[in-house]
Amino acid sequence: MEIRSIKEQYKIKDVCLKERLDFIVPNIMKQSKSDAWIVASKEYHEDLVFDSLTPASYLTARRITMLVFIKSEDEVKRFSLSMPDEALNQYYPQYWKFGEEEQMDALNRLFDEYNPQSIAINISKDFTYADGLSHGLYVTLKESLKPEYVERFIVDELLPIKVMEIRTATELSLYPELMKIAFSIIEKAFSFETIQPGLTTCEDVEFFMMDKVTQFGLEYWFSPTIDIQREGHDGVIYNGVIEKGDLLHCDFGIKYLNLCSDTQRLAYVPKDSETDIPQWMKDGFKVNNRFQDIVCMCMADDKSGNDVLMDSLNKAKEEGIDACLYSHPCNIYGHGPGPTIGLWNNQNPIPLKGDIKMSYDTVYALELNVKYVYNGITYTMFSEETVSFTKEGVTFLYPNRDQIYFVR
Repeated sequence: MEIRSIKEQYKIKDVCLKERLDFIVPNIMKQSKSDAWIVASKEYHEDLVFDSLTPASYLTARRITMLVFIKSEDEVKRFSLSMPDEALNQYYPQYWKFGEEEQMDALNRLFDEYNPQSIAINISKDFTYADGLSHGLYVTLKESLKPEYVERFIVDELLPIKVMEIRTATELSLYPELMKIAFSIIEKAFSFETIQPGLTTCEDVEFFMMDKVTQFGLEYWFSPTIDIQREGHDGVIYNGVIEKGDLLHCDFGIKYLNLCSDTQRLAYVPKDSETDIPQWMKDGFKVNNRFQDIVCMCMADDKSGNDVLMDSLNKAKEEGIDACLYSHPCNIYGHGPGPTIGLWNNQNPIPLKGDIKMSYDTVYALELNVKYVYNGITYTMFSEETVSFTKEGVTFLYPNRDQIYFVR
């Protein structure tokens, strides 16, 4: 599998940055209650929105990197009140007269010029992705800004959340490339080249997948997992030796071009005489696929994650499906900012995080499972597909979501 050169990756990331700054940030700010937005980060203690707003070569904050967005008539202006940097200043005009004034004096001067009535800062009790301003910087802002500007501080949690959640046109076009890389590893893992029944363990396959990711020069955003369901055995086997006749389940996510994937697939290890997957497994997985379709039908723009959850579960119950739904946004972060659609250990509406509403041009990990009974034993049919949600509907970003791999 060919991975783009770092130079190409940087160019692509910067194209996506320009699209985000030119289209997404202004649209979100115009819908928000804030007149100004401060994004400030200390070196190695960056705000979670930092990577969505800075060029590829600008890897960390420099001392204090401070970006400010200001509503001005019908546009949203952006400024850097940071140490001058050639890459950063391509996207943010340099406002701080470095060497001539203090950094916070420049921020006061900017607010004197534009007089914003509400100033958003990234602090939040409830949302991780809106809580990126460090306590130290918060104190510095309060002590250094004029009292009238401190009094105008507001919390606007959806501002950083939606800026990270919504995908640019280029990002959406790149997801199939990301998925192809991820599945090249999954498909190699689910093969007799990797698995020797009776010898290979779940842990062996997990480390194989981690090795492949690092050999590509990429990163996995969580350690991959492999588990087993075995005919006649009640429950999931999370560690152990893989045997013929096992149903394997992987959970795997990588990061590439500032995009995350998150995928679960099943694979069957055939017995010596078998040339196909047992029919009961196929039948069980058809039920899983039906629930996937139900969830997709329940997704809608401006609909809360909680409403998607409850509508999906109610429809599944009507059809006699024993379902569990725990889907999440998957964007610059794997468990990314945006609406939570259920938790695996809580199938009730999730306060606050589940109340966030869906937006077009977003990506989700469609993560769920159904229970299927065969010969008196309950098996769990897991699946997780990375999907996009646009005005055209829900799109599965890699084919064969209805197939169980046959290990060859």
